[in-house]
Amino acid sequence: MLTTRLIRPDYSTAFRCIGPACEDTCCAGWRVDLDRASFERLHTIPEGPLKTLVEASVVRGSTPNAPLSPSAFAQIRMTASGRCPIQSEDGLCRIHAEHGAGYLPELCATYPRIPHSVEHRIERALSLACPEAARLVLLNPDLMAEPIRGAQVHSWDEKAPCTTPVRTWFWPVREFAIDLIRNRAYPLWQRMFLLGTFSRRMDAIIQGTLDRSMAALLADFSAAVGKGSLRAQMETIPSDLALQLEMVMELVRLRVDAVKVPPRLRASLQAFIQGIGAKTEPGIAAQSAHYAAAHDRYYAPFFLRRPHILENYLVNAILSGLYPFGLKLYEPDGKQEPGREFAMLAAQFALIKGLLIGVAGCHREAFSSEHVVETIQVVCKYFEHDPQQLDEIEQLLRSRDLDNARGIAMLLRN
Repeated sequence: MLTTRLIRPDYSTAFRCIGPACEDTCCAGWRVDLDRASFERLHTIPEGPLKTLVEASVVRGSTPNAPLSPSAFAQIRMTASGRCPIQSEDGLCRIHAEHGAGYLPELCATYPRIPHSVEHRIERALSLACPEAARLVLLNPDLMAEPIRGAQVHSWDEKAPCTTPVRTWFWPVREFAIDLIRNRAYPLWQRMFLLGTFSRRMDAIIQGTLDRSMAALLADFSAAVGKGSLRAQMETIPSDLALQLEMVMELVRLRVDAVKVPPRLRASLQAFIQGIGAKTEPGIAAQSAHYAAAHDRYYAPFFLRRPHILENYLVNAILSGLYPFGLKLYEPDGKQEPGREFAMLAAQFALIKGLLIGVAGCHREAFSSEHVVETIQVVCKYFEHDPQQLDEIEQLLRSRDLDNARGIAMLLRN
């Protein structure tokens, strides 16, 4: 019998919406899909002006000519400015204000909580696309103290018959990943390298190309992390600031070219551009020098004093995305691809880190936690939720031979 801790994102219970005091609105700039139950519930709103508005604003289907699906049965048609037509002038939802939460679509009622059912246990992480949720998660130096201290200890038999043996390792793998990300004996880029290597080995076990048990893999990696036996190998990985900067710009273009850039995202991108000297320096070599200086003078000192911020981002991403198994973990035909899950996590983190370096270079000594929260929030809101973009990121990494732990480490090491 083995034991592991059932670590869940209990911190989400502390979230409280701040309503009109929020600097952003939940759905601005997004496509809001409705499941069938939500669509039908909206049509039970009592007769009146609001019902007329709702019926005019909700359309069947999520995209033109796309087949209906249970989760995307209908869509709220946004205004020309990208806002929800059912919002009042002060940014609050008229459905909630006039008729209560019972009429709200499921997505609107739960956001920014991200609910999952894991082995019949409901847990809720938080989407950092919400500014208040981002503050709650990122700025708490003890975010995981209570979830870990109060975690239930689970005993299980690794040799018990199971039709999906890798899935039975969900809890110990989650515990290992979170402990690794919080292990400050290693710089963060090395923790990511170790996590990527572990995820690739999991891939090999799943695909049958590595004759190793999950128990042995976890034991080997836990021992290697404890002994530091992979440090020498990691130190041979070079940093490549020009490559980092080029990839950040490419990742930004993947999204910005596809959408109208909202004001909050535009402000963060303009700060990044100014911080790397792109307004005055046309070449990547000169911009890389500005990028390096911004990292060394402003970014690194800031996060040396606040290491929990980026750790909290990664831990929340692990919890909200059911890393490294993915959101299809419990679907009957769900495919587990830990290596791909790592590549997506690392690419998103590389984008956030790169943008933050530029933003730090823009604000210099005035670089603050609010700049960090705003940058991460807009990246999470406008870069995380497009499946097509995830495929494009994967293709971009593969085209540069960066879709591996070593390549990702080159993108994260300064």
